[in-house]
Amino acid sequence: MVKVGILGAAGYTGFELLSIFERHSEVEVTFATSGTYAGQRYSDVYPCPYDITLIAPKEAPLGDVDVAFLCTPHGASARLAQQALAAGARCVDLSADFRLRDLATYQEWYAAHPVPELIPQAVYGLTEIYRDQIAGADLIANPGCYPTGPLLALHPLLKAGAVQGERIIIDAKSGVSGAGAKPTTTTHFCSVHDNFSAYKPGHTHRHAPEIEQELTAYAGQPWRVVFTPHLLPVSRGILSTIYVSLDPAWEQAQVLDAWHNAYDAEPFVHVLPEGQLATLAHSVNTNRCVLSLAPAGAPGEWIIVTSLDNLVKGAAGAAAQNMNVMFGLDETLGLVS
Repeated sequence: MVKVGILGAAGYTGFELLSIFERHSEVEVTFATSGTYAGQRYSDVYPCPYDITLIAPKEAPLGDVDVAFLCTPHGASARLAQQALAAGARCVDLSADFRLRDLATYQEWYAAHPVPELIPQAVYGLTEIYRDQIAGADLIANPGCYPTGPLLALHPLLKAGAVQGERIIIDAKSGVSGAGAKPTTTTHFCSVHDNFSAYKPGHTHRHAPEIEQELTAYAGQPWRVVFTPHLLPVSRGILSTIYVSLDPAWEQAQVLDAWHNAYDAEPFVHVLPEGQLATLAHSVNTNRCVLSLAPAGAPGEWIIVTSLDNLVKGAAGAAAQNMNVMFGLDETLGLVS
């Protein structure tokens, strides 16, 4: 039995982790923390069946767990990771603190890193790409929700040298839960309902350098993205539309074959047949990432559409999948495919 602790358990991602672990036959939740609701039962905070009592973060018995999940903000997560590792626990960080391998890039997009010496130790937790490294890692940097779909779609194509040009355009739409549990003037129901909006366009969102880091690693040469996220008036899900130029010799069947060769053995990546496009309904409430393809109307120009649940495959589900790999468990335990 793997003993886990969840820090920052009262947010949407923490709630999703508890839901996954309720279904998981090999996990025991030892503690769950909340700075706001410490001392209260989880079922008093959310209408749910989880009766675990939330404790203050400083009271977390990190030495009593095998793995700590950090559902905490960037900056705070890095220090908690340091404490968890020092206590002998492995760590899955769902913040951005260890996603960027280059310290200068992190500091440009976020702030001064609290524990930069841990960055080389972290493994980027996109399970389908880095499974072997994840299995032996003590510190996992869970991917961002927006990068996951595009990265899974583009990895086989970049590895095959099929992608041409220097720029990829990604137009992504996410449900409101991606903004976190604390409402703001832009994420409040009255702002989102019957509305649809873009934000942080082009190259201003913090997921842009994360996507570029991974695409560059896959291709062995620099890639630039134009990335514009949008806020959908739904609770969950991400739909990404990716505009890409491929070698004109590549036909649609060849792209689909590349995806099938890469992912047919993967339990959580589904490739749609020619003529079908991914929708949110293909993936919400599952740990599934769905890939689809359509011609853009000119030779070599293609439109890739991916979907996933931002709280599951984009966050808690990926974290649980990584934990299963880390402890040699059936990768699908606790997860819906």
